[in-house]
Amino acid sequence: MIRQEAEVILQKTFKLSHFYDEQWTTIEKILKGERVLLIEKTGFGKSLCFQFPAVLFKGTTVIFSPLIALMRDQVKKLTSLGISARCVNCEQTLEENSQIITDAKNGKIKILYIAPERQENSEWIEATRQMNLSMVVVDEAHCISVWGHDFRPAFRRIINLVNLLPEGLPVLATTATATKKVESDIAEQMGNNLSIIRGTLMRDNFKLYVIKVNSEDEKMIWLGQYLNKFPGSGILYTGTRVDTEIYSKWFEYLKIPSAGYNAGLDAESRIAIENGLMNNQWKCVISTNALGMGIDKPDIRFIVHTQIPQSPVHYYQEIGRAGRDGQPTHIILFYNPEDRELPEAFIEGGRPAISKYEKVIIAVKNEMLGERELIKKTNLKQNQIRVIKADLIEQKIIREVTIGKSKKFEYITGAPKLNTKAFEELRAGKTRDLEKMIEYVETNQSRMKYLCDYLGDYSAHSFNNCDNTGLKKITVSVSPEWNQKLQDFREDYFPELEVETKGTNLANGVAASYYGISNVGGALHRSKYENGGDFPDFLLRLILKAYRKKFGQEKYDLILYVPPTKSGDLVKNFAMKVSQVLKFPIYHDLTKQRITSEQKVFENSYLKHDNVKDAFVYNAPDEIKGKSILLIDDIFDSGATVKEIGRYLSNIGAVKITPLVIARTVGGDLV
Repeated sequence: MIRQEAEVILQKTFKLSHFYDEQWTTIEKILKGERVLLIEKTGFGKSLCFQFPAVLFKGTTVIFSPLIALMRDQVKKLTSLGISARCVNCEQTLEENSQIITDAKNGKIKILYIAPERQENSEWIEATRQMNLSMVVVDEAHCISVWGHDFRPAFRRIINLVNLLPEGLPVLATTATATKKVESDIAEQMGNNLSIIRGTLMRDNFKLYVIKVNSEDEKMIWLGQYLNKFPGSGILYTGTRVDTEIYSKWFEYLKIPSAGYNAGLDAESRIAIENGLMNNQWKCVISTNALGMGIDKPDIRFIVHTQIPQSPVHYYQEIGRAGRDGQPTHIILFYNPEDRELPEAFIEGGRPAISKYEKVIIAVKNEMLGERELIKKTNLKQNQIRVIKADLIEQKIIREVTIGKSKKFEYITGAPKLNTKAFEELRAGKTRDLEKMIEYVETNQSRMKYLCDYLGDYSAHSFNNCDNTGLKKITVSVSPEWNQKLQDFREDYFPELEVETKGTNLANGVAASYYGISNVGGALHRSKYENGGDFPDFLLRLILKAYRKKFGQEKYDLILYVPPTKSGDLVKNFAMKVSQVLKFPIYHDLTKQRITSEQKVFENSYLKHDNVKDAFVYNAPDEIKGKSILLIDDIFDSGATVKEIGRYLSNIGAVKITPLVIARTVGGDLV
């Protein structure tokens, strides 16, 4: 097929008049049954490079994508064009996914999007043998490479599938963010006869700024002053889930329309926020890096980072979501030297410590274990276990076996010793990437050229679109008025404790502050661990303010407090003061019937739950029947203790149990 013939079909099917040169080069190769790695900037139109040939092919094209938002968006668009497209992902029911797979086997689906993790699903593995596959696409292909900024073990299994495909069945891998090292790694894995097409990454409509600050307060104040002055709507990227909440509440306080977004939200909420972003419902969406990939909104007018990303690759990908319409777009990065601590923690957590690998090996040597059993035996987080088991399988130290309907992991007799060299190299590489990101902050050269060079685009351009090449530097000026405004906000914003669960009478509660965000954490630490005496009175004033803002004049029948593990009478004495002010009677009969450990020693929710399960007893249960209870504690972390007490009190007749705590921890949830 010549280009002119193809563009007639393009107009008729996709309502587009022509291909870009690199799109057509890619499509020509795909139509000839070749394998292609396509590296093009975000917004280039990489998806058309597989959607167009997929329509011409007789069978089903399978696209492996980690981006549920992208799946939903592209399926919606393709369906509107009359093209049979569906997606399989974890947000749909098992029945929905099974029916879609059945339809694909029966040739009813032209384009099928699927998450890489499905490669571990036996129904899917069997289905691929029965499908008439016409093409395989690996989207976000940098995830294949351990040197990529978002490596995912499940992508390795896609390569296993690719290498089993017959010669002449086309394969396309696409990404916007592959350094030369990542490009080489992907090429090596995809085998011989691979064509690599790399376009220019230059985005000359971007206005790139770095704003150096001395504190989180300066970031919040500058945004309060200037965010509403930006044209259009945009995205504000933060470092953690808690940050999304804090900035969202800050903008709400300032009456700036915004929404907080992170991976912890339910699917319905995420979809609503994504739709709101598309429809310019808010000035900005405040998000961890969970948002943006797959969001096809051409007129995102600004991207702000309050936290330095781990690498120039991460940064380029996130800012690449803006300004796809070619119109002027503001790109702002705040930088405080202390900010590097968070990406350093990400790097450290990217590969668990060697001692944790050894824990898993020892556990599996003793007996075959499933994932949950491994988590409990080793006291490791689920994401750590998944990284470790993928590495140990790759090194042929353990293998996965199916027993009945469950998967277990067993030690391979005579397995080689753990090879740690690769992990050490990876950590060193990621540390170098972070140094390069800081180099971007400090450079006095063109910021756009710096990013392009880093990503392997060495083409010559004229760069004058940053605060080093013609645009005015931005500095922060903090007035007493804005300092006071921020202080007033902090004394009016109280984190919610979401503890409501089916089968109990728990009600969502409130904390006076976040531990570590303000001076509250320091005060608690002095009392608990430095013999500082009772919790200071300013914490009492703050918790009462939180109570009144959340519950107004609501009355409770009685106050209980969480029995201590190590802190003596601190919580009891504090709860008595709350009782005196609120005039709710306090009872002292909630106790522990067995010894528990401090929850902070446990890394995962399974062990936190087991630590407190059936640990509490109320010595006069008839006092509880029909009563509403205010439950006082000092620190709320996973919520396992409060939920266990709530379950127990519900079972003995309490009609409502509401937690009121001094501080909620920031927690380990980052995206």
